[in-house]
Amino acid sequence: MRITIFGGHGKIALLLAPLLVEAGHEVTSVIRNPDHVADVEATGATAVVSSVEDADADTLAELLSGQDAVVWSAGAGGGNPERTYAVDRDAAIRSMDAAAASGVGRYVMVSFSGSSAELLVPEDDPFRHYQDAKIAADEHLRSTELDWTILGPGTLTLEPSRGSVNPDAAFNDGDETSRELVAQVALAVIDDPRASRKTLVFGDGDVPIDAWLDSL
Repeated sequence: MRITIFGGHGKIALLLAPLLVEAGHEVTSVIRNPDHVADVEATGATAVVSSVEDADADTLAELLSGQDAVVWSAGAGGGNPERTYAVDRDAAIRSMDAAAASGVGRYVMVSFSGSSAELLVPEDDPFRHYQDAKIAADEHLRSTELDWTILGPGTLTLEPSRGSVNPDAAFNDGDETSRELVAQVALAVIDDPRASRKTLVFGDGDVPIDAWLDSL
């Protein structure tokens, strides 16, 4: 598959790109900072410098022309509500619309376990802006005709992955997740129909990824 990763210099993306390349996929990683080209291309991916925050839907559609799948792993990093909405919500939604316009069938969203209107933190919690942005993006993705999968890990760590998940994880309940595991799950679902149009909340656990997907 020809796969584009948005947020290509993020910690998850830098772990995912070499896994996809090793599996035989052709990977393009979109990054904002040209200083990060060497880091990205060391993974075997092709780096494309483009700001998803500034790119309109037509620009993104042109970028995605000829691609088979998208992995959204971009984010504003929290802190600034305006940028959070601009990237995690608005740019993500534009990328979905661009994927549909370009004939990209597959879309994998790296979201988080608390992306649900039923799990809202208080309005005065600084985290609420991020939560609202992710909920809006995920809901838009579910409304499209794309073949989507939404990944919902919890608190991310830099611990090594055991290659297995806790399928019973929930927001702030067993959802601590190795970034390496998120990359492994993204690799597993990218061309697996068992994960089609499903939201997968998980954390580090003891169930092998393939057995988990088999149970969906």
